[in-house]
Amino acid sequence: MAVSMDQYKVNLIDNILTAQSQDEVKFYIQSAISSLVQNKVNGHLINRFTDKISGELQLLSPMNKDSQQWSNIQMAKIVFNRIRRKYDEPMT
Repeated sequence: MAVSMDQYKVNLIDNILTAQSQDEVKFYIQSAISSLVQNKVNGHLINRFTDKISGELQLLSPMNKDSQQWSNIQMAKIVFNRIRRKYDEPMT
């Protein structure tokens, strides 16, 4: 059975929060995006996917997270911004 985009999003957020390093956060995000690209998901949908995750990460409070989780969240936001810019660029 195929995983829905919502479940994929939940799994990625969980991986981001439990990552042991910022490099691991980057790896999880890049792996997720690569999988979407391999499955021929449109760039517009990839942007929506990253926007949804970024939005959910924005809602998390540093008061409810440990320092590693908060660092992971901040790194994820940076990586998602880079991905967004990549898919916003016009095709040449």
